[in-house]
Amino acid sequence: MAATDPDTERYCTLNPDFSSGSALVSGLNKKGFTLVELLVVLVILGLLAALVTPKIFPKLGKGKQAAAKAQIGLLEQTLDQFRLDCGRYPTTQEGMGALMINPGIENWDGPYLKKDVPHDPWGKPYNYTSPGTHGEYDLYSYARDGNPGGEGEDRDVVNWEQ
Repeated sequence: MAATDPDTERYCTLNPDFSSGSALVSGLNKKGFTLVELLVVLVILGLLAALVTPKIFPKLGKGKQAAAKAQIGLLEQTLDQFRLDCGRYPTTQEGMGALMINPGIENWDGPYLKKDVPHDPWGKPYNYTSPGTHGEYDLYSYARDGNPGGEGEDRDVVNWEQ
């Protein structure tokens, strides 16, 4: 390619690397990051993740406990509405399904929930007994481990302690 500009022609003849293209390649190398720089950034991000992650996960468990308490509170309100209409709480045999489908009660005015009866935050159904041992009914979740009792995130979430 013939250079028509005298300045370009002079630069090409004075800088032999320009014609071979290595000047362009060396210019690209100056604009990028080196492998060492990228590794340093990755190590710093790894250290930050190692510091932050242990502080976040315990709060996740507490969040599920709080969500279960809130759901139990809302289900209690729904059960109270059922009682106002029907004169009693659903029996253990009728279960929480009586909030969605009429179990054959004359004054039933449901469904009392817009959606199906929710599961606890751990994906298990809530336990319901009526009459309960702690009140007119017991509504509870066995939490993460699915077994009675437990500590921390495994502690049962119950309606009689709220």
